[in-house]
Amino acid sequence: MEDIATRFAAYLQHKMPQASNIEVSGVSRIHGGASRETFRLNASWEEGGRKLARPLILRRDPVASLIETERDLEYNAYRAFHPTGLPVPEPLYLETDLKWLDRPFFVMEQIVGCAAGSPFNADPYGPHADKLGRQFWTHLGKIAGADPEAIGIAQHMKPVAPDETWRRELEHWEKVIDEDELCPQPIARAAIRWMRRNPPPPAQKISVVHGDYRTGNFLFDGEGDIKAILDWEMCHLGDPLEDLAWAADPLWAFENRERPGGMIGRAEAFRIWEETSGLRIDPKALRWWEIFNSLKGLAIWISAGKEYQTGASRDPILALSSWYPTDVHNRVLANALATLSKEARS
Repeated sequence: MEDIATRFAAYLQHKMPQASNIEVSGVSRIHGGASRETFRLNASWEEGGRKLARPLILRRDPVASLIETERDLEYNAYRAFHPTGLPVPEPLYLETDLKWLDRPFFVMEQIVGCAAGSPFNADPYGPHADKLGRQFWTHLGKIAGADPEAIGIAQHMKPVAPDETWRRELEHWEKVIDEDELCPQPIARAAIRWMRRNPPPPAQKISVVHGDYRTGNFLFDGEGDIKAILDWEMCHLGDPLEDLAWAADPLWAFENRERPGGMIGRAEAFRIWEETSGLRIDPKALRWWEIFNSLKGLAIWISAGKEYQTGASRDPILALSSWYPTDVHNRVLANALATLSKEARS
């Protein structure tokens, strides 16, 4: 950590030539992320006769990752949504020159005095569950309702037609399974066949899709207020129902489908989302995206298992991800396909 502190202090001097006596201290790794190395640290300096300090977050590309993502997408998502009032950290620097920390990274403000709820805790929010739930689904509705062009993020993302959102995402995650599976995946393959035979209706709107909006990816304070929505590294343009289905996936609520994310009830959550986004939930489309997201989850966990088993990374989060979530999503998909088959026969 001392090496990071010294080298990052030199980087800050490069970015703030007017500052003097820059010091970086308290560097510590935040474990649990699967696509970036995340560090919290404190920076202090002198400027204009004053002593200043600021807690920061450093997100560096890893040597190996559970999922391959572009750090500039995440950075630009923070930059686009921060001025809108959505609770996201202020982005500060995006750096791709390898001379500073060997790998690309970006820097943002650190949100202090907050915590994240674990998606593997049966009751992650305790007495704040209802209050947080109302905010959680309101913020997701605001993301879905935002105009990507107006907030300046569309230019950083690949465009997609409303009737191609499903195909692009399915092909992407099917490719991940093709490349990373260490053993046959019969349930995943059955789900892919069903999704190709039964495509959803075209997206009613092309929105910014966060890509990983769920329990565990936001920070809240002791009063039960959401202070930061994090982990935008998989954001893209697409069907807003993709985010809705991922946030409501049974994995994030100990398979309790009626209390998504361990917060408020499903009906109230979806009502809030519709009111905030100005969109309507098509049940047929939502069911397709729910099945898709369980497949997407499987692809991520399969990729995690490959990284760990081949020795590309020994981060224990990869081993955990390839075990419990894989089992959950295989069962969720198998049950969904069985229900669909029964409906088709009746």
